[in-house]
Amino acid sequence: MPWVDADQPAEHADAVLWRALDGAARLVRYEENTRAGAASGPDSECDDTIDALCTAVRAVASEETPALTRIPPTAPVERLISRLRVAFIDRVSALPEPPATPPLLRVLRAFDDVQHIIEQDPGRRFAGRLAGPEGLELIVEVAHDLRSPLSSILFLADTLRRGQSGPLNTVQERQLGLVYSAALGLSAMASDVIELARGGDRLMDRHPVPFSVSDILQSVRDVIQPMAEEKGLEVRLVPPEVDYRVGYPSALNRVLLNLTTNALKFTERGTVEVIAKQASRTRVEFSVRDTGRGIPDDVLATLFEPFRRRTSTDYSFSSAGLGLSICRKLVLAMGSDLQIDTALGKGTRFSFELELPLEARL
Repeated sequence: MPWVDADQPAEHADAVLWRALDGAARLVRYEENTRAGAASGPDSECDDTIDALCTAVRAVASEETPALTRIPPTAPVERLISRLRVAFIDRVSALPEPPATPPLLRVLRAFDDVQHIIEQDPGRRFAGRLAGPEGLELIVEVAHDLRSPLSSILFLADTLRRGQSGPLNTVQERQLGLVYSAALGLSAMASDVIELARGGDRLMDRHPVPFSVSDILQSVRDVIQPMAEEKGLEVRLVPPEVDYRVGYPSALNRVLLNLTTNALKFTERGTVEVIAKQASRTRVEFSVRDTGRGIPDDVLATLFEPFRRRTSTDYSFSSAGLGLSICRKLVLAMGSDLQIDTALGKGTRFSFELELPLEARL
């Protein structure tokens, strides 16, 4: 079929151009899915982005406002729109006769305008920075900025809880306890982000020190008790027969606090137990058991992966899924591994066994 000339109606010229654009979209969609790998199946997000770009080009060429809300901020728009433009030009060049210049230039300008509009989007610029070479450092900076005000909140809440600013009633004490617990959780998450971004080399102290296991269990209770009371849950602590040990108390406290907080989060009724059971003279088994909903089998395979996609039935400390990843790193660094025993509707038990020599004075 011969290409349109200047004497033909603009509607006919546009129709031919849109057919060329549709053909370019089909080609790019096929090549992108092939590039992603046949085994993984079609990439629906990529397909949707290509469709949205074509729709936007048509709208701009028709002097309408493009709707770009369908395009995810993380989509590789620059590459896709460049490939669409090249494929479109190839389709046009393959036609029997050259196209009329005005309608063709209008579509080519629309490609440039759509790309410019997308590049000016604040969300996409932020996503571009995250995906760039400085993305990791940007995350660390944000986490640092979060930790500073959270430290102030923790200090002030603790001061009020201790009555240093005047007496409190029972309700106020419980409310401040919840504020403290929530701020501590956010501060810990910010620390998790920083430490994971830096490789996890500073997750624990370099050398073991003497400590009291009972003191660690009590410090965990002090933090989580307001949350437990708010949900009407009982928290049980079981210390070992011999209390004073040598190990890494900061890392142990962090693991037990994270596991206990998570247990409370996913338990609606019943109890949460934190047990330190003496396995031998120098070994102690720690466990956190809840009577919560349990962990589905399809979640267990990726339970320790940070920044994984969540499902409606997912199980993790946060939307980022950092907590369990940090816990496992800490437990491995202390010479053990984190074990899971779970049953749907019956609860979950996390456990690990540590070599903790008795303090020298004993």
